[in-house]
Amino acid sequence: MAIRETDILIAGAGLAGLAAAARLGTAGQRVTLVDPAPETAGTRSDGREDLRTTAYLAPGIETLRRAGAWEAMARDAAPLRVMRLVDAGGALRQPRRTADFAASELQDAAFGQNIANTTARAALRARIAALGTVTMLPGTAVTGWLPRSDAAILRLSDGSRIAARLAIAADGRDSRLRRLAGLRARRWSYGQRALVFAVTHDPGHAGISTEIHRHGGPLTLVPMPMRAGRPSSAVVWMMPGARAERLMALGDTALAAELTAETMGLFGTLEIAGPRAAWPIIAQIAPQITERRLALIGEAAHVVPPIGAQGLNMSLADIECLAGIAAGAADVGAADILGRYARRRLPEIAARVLGVDLLNRFAQAEPQPLRDLRMAGLGAIAGIGPLRRLAMRAGLGATG
Repeated sequence: MAIRETDILIAGAGLAGLAAAARLGTAGQRVTLVDPAPETAGTRSDGREDLRTTAYLAPGIETLRRAGAWEAMARDAAPLRVMRLVDAGGALRQPRRTADFAASELQDAAFGQNIANTTARAALRARIAALGTVTMLPGTAVTGWLPRSDAAILRLSDGSRIAARLAIAADGRDSRLRRLAGLRARRWSYGQRALVFAVTHDPGHAGISTEIHRHGGPLTLVPMPMRAGRPSSAVVWMMPGARAERLMALGDTALAAELTAETMGLFGTLEIAGPRAAWPIIAQIAPQITERRLALIGEAAHVVPPIGAQGLNMSLADIECLAGIAAGAADVGAADILGRYARRRLPEIAARVLGVDLLNRFAQAEPQPLRDLRMAGLGAIAGIGPLRRLAMRAGLGATG
């Protein structure tokens, strides 16, 4: 069987892989996108609508705009105008301190937009289908890896082989391509799980994303578009594993009552608005994000707890960095290109993984003195203008 050729082969058709294919394909690269899952993957067998969402921050939005997918994604988005942090670490069921970080202090636009994952996938797939530069191979996995001086030869599960100038591993935290290339990743667990689901509520959210800290991990409600005529939010509720198991076993009414109590009535009486899922909370980093003819992006390179909308936005930063370095290059997988990518991204990745790790450990704090210290730190950051703006820029991924 003849070896097919492509400029770039991307393993993994999750949101990061789809975004990479759209961004690089729009830049004129010939891209082949493979994924072991069939094209219908992601649909629910129980018939309930999948309401999971992702918050896209301003730098990531610019990458998606350059990929030609943002306009379609943004048609059903909820803006994030204010990031509200609430400390509720005391015995009383009421906020001890609240700090608002408004996007208007930095820019005219919102911090970002919250979009359903189903909407994002559909928009990216439509953009890829419209490009003449991207070939999708659903239901196909990478099974073999042989890097050479001028290309990498990848064997696929259908028996075919592809020669790619550059291979990109976007196939998740358990990346098969990363393992085939002999790259390792360091992983650690927090003993937490995140409950993820959607709710409706009165009053409205007014574009405010609210992160509540008590103990066991943050509870975040992120604005969603109106649902059935009512305000709606996406919930990411981090907690110890044992409590997550107990709450997952509850019916919708009982779970909503627990959540209404945990949010201290800030959103009135909450109602569950769709299916739920529970995800184990881990962190992970690959100490080496390149190998000959290979670059790691997304969760193949880094995993962080769902705090501050960092996860996928870090992946989009990987994509933008790589696309910028490779622009106009005669050989997109050359050693100097991969070296520049690693030098630019790895320090930033390490800093963000460490930063989110520390935030999560602080959010888990049980001893009252540590909770009080957390409250004091929040007050200090919020009360000093330059420090508050610096924290907001860091959260967006800005370096200036």
